[in-house]
Amino acid sequence: MQARYLTVAVTLAALGTSLIALPAGAQNPDPIKQRQELMKENGRSAKGAGEMIKGEAVFDPATAATIFTEMHDVAMEFGDYFPEDSKTGEDTEAAPAIWERPAEFQAALVKFQEDTQAAIDAAPQDVEAFRQAFGRVAENCKGCHEEFRIDKDD
Repeated sequence: MQARYLTVAVTLAALGTSLIALPAGAQNPDPIKQRQELMKENGRSAKGAGEMIKGEAVFDPATAATIFTEMHDVAMEFGDYFPEDSKTGEDTEAAPAIWERPAEFQAALVKFQEDTQAAIDAAPQDVEAFRQAFGRVAENCKGCHEEFRIDKDD
């Protein structure tokens, strides 16, 4: 009988130790870091677009094409980094709505992909055409940030 208690005590101690070793709600930091890096890339592209639109940088059709291509590349890859185990941690700004309303999130992502592709296809040759194409792309950014991003700056 004493051996049985010893076995139970050792088993419970081992189980307790393993539970302590696992953080509550263990999260996967890799996809969080990857999507943060993609958004930084997107931000750099948007900044370059803003500089051309404001006249702070000379408009160049090749640079405009690069901006839209970079944003499209992000749009095509971004949706791959939202597994269930990446909801929290790493100072993520991903809102719970991404996992609560996945069809809406996917639709927003597809719209971003389509609009960045349309901007590439438009191949704007002057700043006004670029401004219009970028405006449509930027609307996607704003809409997605309003619905699917937690603004931690507030």
